[in-house]
Amino acid sequence: MTDEVKLYGAAASPTVFRVKIALNMKGIKYENVEEDLANKSADLLKYNPVHKKVPVLVHNGNPIAESLVIVEYIDDVWKGVPILPEDPYERALARFWAKFIDDKCMPAAFGVFGSNGDEQVVAEACEQLQILENELEFKGTKFFGGDDINIVDIAADFLAYWLGTLEEVAGIKFVTKEKFPRITEWGDNFIKCQIVKEILPSREYLLDVFKKRFGKG
Repeated sequence: MTDEVKLYGAAASPTVFRVKIALNMKGIKYENVEEDLANKSADLLKYNPVHKKVPVLVHNGNPIAESLVIVEYIDDVWKGVPILPEDPYERALARFWAKFIDDKCMPAAFGVFGSNGDEQVVAEACEQLQILENELEFKGTKFFGGDDINIVDIAADFLAYWLGTLEEVAGIKFVTKEKFPRITEWGDNFIKCQIVKEILPSREYLLDVFKKRFGKG
């Protein structure tokens, strides 16, 4: 039986991109369903009635919502390149850091642009990112996953690519090489990964999306 896999998403979304990376790592063919988030489809609302947002993965008719939940599901269902560590302790640590990025780092970083660079908001974002910087320094590895990316790197995709584009559009720069050398180096390595590079949305496309969102298009 051939798996039927559909991904309901939006090309400019870093959380949707997490799922695309996981699918690409496993070599899974899928139908990409691009959603207009200003006019969500009946399917999206049916498949994710709780949050009513992307991404949603539909596998053989069964919907799964929330990006990190989907990434774990993909790792459980399809073998091949592992996304989470096999060791139970390392697996728990990876889940911890992925959740920290999702719950703390991403909202704090994106909050900077919503606040127009408010000093306190910037300071709070830098505080969260410094924790990640320290973890990379402590690990001393190329990626959070070691020599190869894992779920923690996937969770942090917005830091590697989306954040710089937002900084350019908003005219607010707070993640610098001087302040966060390990995060910067990690981000450069991350977007050079073949599995990531070959499916990244173009920078021009993201710039256009964010300029419209910030009323600068």
